[in-house]
Amino acid sequence: MNVFSAQSHRTQLILAAVSASLLTSGLFTAYNAYSRRERRRDLDRDILRSLTDRDEGSKQHLRQDNELLEEQQIIRIASTDGYDEELIREQLARCYAFFGDGGMARIREKSVVVVGCGGVGSWVAVMLVRSGVSKIRLVDFDYVTLSSLNRHATAMLADVGMPKVACIERTLKQISTWVEVDSRIEVWRKEDGGRLLEEADWVIDAIDNITTKVDLLKYCHEHDIKVFSSMGAGAKADPTRIQISDISYTMYDPLARSVRRRLRLQGVSSGIPVVYSTEVPGDVKLLPLPEEEFQKGDVKELGVFDDFRVRILPVLGSLPSLFGLHIATYILCEMAGKPISNPLPIKNRKKLYERLLRDLLHRESKFTGEPINKLPIDEDDVALIFEDLHLGRSVVPPHVVPAHPTLLRWDPAKPLTLENCVVFESAEAAKHVRECLTPLTEEGYSRKSPRTVWGDEVQAVVERHAGDVAKYRTWVGL
Repeated sequence: MNVFSAQSHRTQLILAAVSASLLTSGLFTAYNAYSRRERRRDLDRDILRSLTDRDEGSKQHLRQDNELLEEQQIIRIASTDGYDEELIREQLARCYAFFGDGGMARIREKSVVVVGCGGVGSWVAVMLVRSGVSKIRLVDFDYVTLSSLNRHATAMLADVGMPKVACIERTLKQISTWVEVDSRIEVWRKEDGGRLLEEADWVIDAIDNITTKVDLLKYCHEHDIKVFSSMGAGAKADPTRIQISDISYTMYDPLARSVRRRLRLQGVSSGIPVVYSTEVPGDVKLLPLPEEEFQKGDVKELGVFDDFRVRILPVLGSLPSLFGLHIATYILCEMAGKPISNPLPIKNRKKLYERLLRDLLHRESKFTGEPINKLPIDEDDVALIFEDLHLGRSVVPPHVVPAHPTLLRWDPAKPLTLENCVVFESAEAAKHVRECLTPLTEEGYSRKSPRTVWGDEVQAVVERHAGDVAKYRTWVGL
């Protein structure tokens, strides 16, 4: 009897101990859950209070040194007290799932400088901070205008007249309470360029002006600062033509072409990743200045700074955002240690363009009867002729996709130009050479006109392409 009583007493003690442990564990779990909910409630209350306390009238004022914004311009988000690492990781949970702890640790410790905070730069800044970048410097001299609202990532109607960097900073601090934002209302100049690029792990070039853009890229290249550059998003509409590549591989973007050539003259031929579009600008024009502005004198004096454009580019607002998202994605993967190692070249046709240009050079030398070292067109022009004008097809109906495409001068009486160069299948090319391009050195040669050989329909196609080239030349100023 005593034995059973002892066992019953021991069982009761064990049950009491287990119950106490479970109760303690439950209380501890409940307390942690309650604490987390309270921290979230406190953060929500602080954010709502800061939104209520915002002084709308103060956003027009700047500090005299133009390096910091007046505190009244920025929504005063609650301090990071109470916004602990656990909540940060929860906010960035999807990024942690993608990049892992190591990758996110690298992203969060990096510092990025965005030079140019308009339609492209604003989207880059927002997506970098949303993805965990904790240190970012914004550099731009410009202010939000009504025309900015169709493409800027953060600007609202009430922000017209506010510095673009202030507008972005406000949004970044709404997204991330721990982000360090250094806003500079300045123009980047090569004379003191290092000051604005201090401690930068990556520099984003989203500058409109080509001279400043080239100066920035050259400076970064010479000082081993990683830089990513945005080419022209204006007057473009086809998102499938957006491409990332090294500056040396860009194909038929007018801005990329000019930047590449200027950099090459200064000894920089490659090593700079860019986002660009191979789309040829459509039937759009720079918005003209009123005639009275020209009558007043040099229109360049209307610009805020020398070499900055005074005419408005037509921009479909979604394209700059796509450029910015391309840049942010590339940079995040690089910083996380998961680089996009081999961006796909557009249609992978660089070798084809080289071959077409080489064959054209040979045929032109044979046609003129003299050795030619360089043609008046280059690989970019070949890409334009083949891809954009002829859509990769023969000029001759039914416009098949040639197995062995060939470029030839169309009218022997005219010089070789973009307007006077067409695509043939190899058999068609042989006929065109035989009938229309008999070498000048051959005795008793006789040539037929291309219209006679190929008919009015083909001639009309060539003339339509020439009209497209003329529009393009007008657009890019060639």
